[in-house]
Amino acid sequence: MSLLLVPPFTHDTARQKVRRAENGWNSRNPEQVALAYSPDSVWRNRDCFLQGRKAIIAFLTEKWAREHEYRLIKELFAHDDARIAVRFAYEWHDGTGQWFRSYGNENWVFDAEGLMARRLASINDVAIAEKDRLFFWQQGTRPEDHPSLSDLGL
Repeated sequence: MSLLLVPPFTHDTARQKVRRAENGWNSRNPEQVALAYSPDSVWRNRDCFLQGRKAIIAFLTEKWAREHEYRLIKELFAHDDARIAVRFAYEWHDGTGQWFRSYGNENWVFDAEGLMARRLASINDVAIAEKDRLFFWQQGTRPEDHPSLSDLGL
């Protein structure tokens, strides 16, 4: 099996692809994350439209500079041969210490090499009190025994 998990996806390989993406984003390493995308990958992230790895790296660098204590959970929603739909939530706080939980959906399209050629993300931020946080693990990869979005009722 390819390390990249190439199309056509099965339920199991789609689930693995989602978990690998979650782990990458939780690393908060823009250069590493960008390698999962095709060199000319096209993104829509909220109201931001960008293309290419260089733009992805710049976007993620800025994002993680302002979103402190970022922790993300992704969950497979649906898939077909070369497309995956994901729902996700992440928690973070801004420079003033205000916590947020950001909810969203992503639609992914992959090329034949298993690189993401298109990422369309819709995201909403909800201010939360620190006491209402649900994502408590050391910065980085979510532990296997941490509850999923469904387990948390999100």
